[in-house]
Amino acid sequence: MRNKYKSLSLALLLAGGLVVGGCNSTRKADLHYENFDYTLAIEEYKEAFASKEPSLVGAQRLADSYRLTGRTKEAEEWYAKVVAMPEADPINIYYYAEALRSNGKYFEAKTQYQNYGMKVPAEAAKANAKAQASDAALKLLEEPVSAVVVNETAINSGNADFSPTVYENGIIFASDRGAAKSNDKDIDAGTYGWTGRPYLQMFYAERNQDSTWQLPTMASESLNSLYHDGPAVLDSSNSTIYFTRTHMVEVKNKNVNVDPTSWVKKPMTNDHVNRLEIFSATRSDSGAAGTWSVPKAFPYNKVTEYSVGHPALSPDGKIMYFVSDKPGGYGETDIYYSELQANGEWGQPVNAGNTINTVGKEMFPSFDRSGYFYFSSDTHPGFGGLDVFRAQGSRSSWTKPQNLRTPINSPKDDFGMTFMRNVQKSETVGYLSSNRDSNNGTDDIYSFKLLSNAVLLVTTLERVSLPSKRNTTQPLADVRLKLAIKGSTDTTSAFTNPNGEYAYGVMKGNVYELAGEKFGYLKQSATVSIDTTSLADTTRVTLIFDKSKANVAIALENIYYDLDKWNIRPDAALELDKLVRVLQDNPSIKIELGSHTDAREGLGYNQLLSERRAQSAVEYLVSKGIPRNRLSWKGYGETRLRNGCADGVECTEDQHQMNRRTEFKIK
Repeated sequence: MRNKYKSLSLALLLAGGLVVGGCNSTRKADLHYENFDYTLAIEEYKEAFASKEPSLVGAQRLADSYRLTGRTKEAEEWYAKVVAMPEADPINIYYYAEALRSNGKYFEAKTQYQNYGMKVPAEAAKANAKAQASDAALKLLEEPVSAVVVNETAINSGNADFSPTVYENGIIFASDRGAAKSNDKDIDAGTYGWTGRPYLQMFYAERNQDSTWQLPTMASESLNSLYHDGPAVLDSSNSTIYFTRTHMVEVKNKNVNVDPTSWVKKPMTNDHVNRLEIFSATRSDSGAAGTWSVPKAFPYNKVTEYSVGHPALSPDGKIMYFVSDKPGGYGETDIYYSELQANGEWGQPVNAGNTINTVGKEMFPSFDRSGYFYFSSDTHPGFGGLDVFRAQGSRSSWTKPQNLRTPINSPKDDFGMTFMRNVQKSETVGYLSSNRDSNNGTDDIYSFKLLSNAVLLVTTLERVSLPSKRNTTQPLADVRLKLAIKGSTDTTSAFTNPNGEYAYGVMKGNVYELAGEKFGYLKQSATVSIDTTSLADTTRVTLIFDKSKANVAIALENIYYDLDKWNIRPDAALELDKLVRVLQDNPSIKIELGSHTDAREGLGYNQLLSERRAQSAVEYLVSKGIPRNRLSWKGYGETRLRNGCADGVECTEDQHQMNRRTEFKIK
């Protein structure tokens, strides 16, 4: 869909720069191609190439036609043929990489982006950014899922259905499904040569109380023209609608390279270009159908020079955000904003800044009930095509955009999010558009529910043993962490910062397996449950690392015994369970487990007591599945005191406790 109605100022079509060697068998296809009737061109080229090998020009035009109608699978196939031809323009390598990325083939796409950068040094920075984005997509795939997404098949038509906005008990959305009844009148939407389907119109679909859908109908005769209309957004009272409408503009200078696709594709003559405008209308009566006023043009439309469209309103209705390819922006299309003035008019547009906008395309802005800002981009790190991102802020001041991950995003185009208003405060639900399930590039409407977000803050520490002192710790940086939902083999990797910390985005209600490793240290792991009832959004877990040096004693904390006893108490078992996990995480090591006493009994008694305690600890580890051949034990009695609390020396209980310890060392 991005390559039909979503795109705003795509790269200049190759039709304008190719010298067609044409022959009778492709002449009809070439005419369709040059008139931007890509759907018809595809059929003609396919028929011609069924009986003969394609020329470079023919293969490239068929590949372009598939690309520009969103059929990425076929585009990949034909660009592969084009780039294999010695005299192919290097731009085809880029288009090939784009198709690969849109089909989820990130490793192959990265290679082609790099090839393109080497072939066209002037584009090396762009190619490198796309290659890095392919790596980023693979990392994003390791992240936990962010939502539940459902295809709303009852209202999707098989043609393009996209960009819903909540209205009354349903949604208004854009569709090229064709004529529909409105006030007992048929509106003929005409035929759009680019796709071979009708022009876009706005439709209304209402939900029943049982969540089923009524049959969609034309939104309003006064809002729909005989050309492209939509998408739209409504104010909080549903009394004012802002929507996009197309306009054909004559090109006065026919010698300049004008992008004939502009924002919305259409069959064109050689001296006209299509651009978008924003219009608004007010409703004069109640009800889902309503009677809308004659649409009023946004004062900053300027179709003679650029497009303006995709309106969105801030939660308070005082700022309108929209998309434009006006000169002076950061990229192909940028998001701008206009503030409502005291006199009720909209103020001069201002660019929303380069935190949001990139050298590529940013479009389809929207807000949720909490004021989070959503938009789609093909350049911020994502899966391919358009991905949905979220940020906080307003005007031109924003936090770093966050990719909403899968399944909100896919390798295809994902865009046009809208949010339900009358739902529980704890829920974030709504609708979005995507062509992920399409074989012909058309979009469907999906419903979604964002899963509860939380933070897992991991702290990594190194245990430090000091003479005559209890164990202390210090931050351990650059620990490699791996996180996975329990039972899953998909892991997310990261490294802790200089403070020994890393924050994971996690989902409430999930149980995660966390592991950490660093060369020279024993591996550590933990099972972490993310609480669904706590009001806190952050779960904290600490991993304490010990150096993996042989014959260096490592004291186990909180291993206590009853007086004159050697059996493992429940509180000691909890600590020994941690040692079980260390041995499981480090299956190649063998250890000696030793027990020590203080000096307040006789030497012989203390020696025997320490031996029994060490042996009971070993038996406990064996009962937990640790092979006996990995374990040995030894009692040291009072022979290795950590301080000066020998016989006859007066010491506090805490000082004596430092000597009553259980340790292990790697053999």
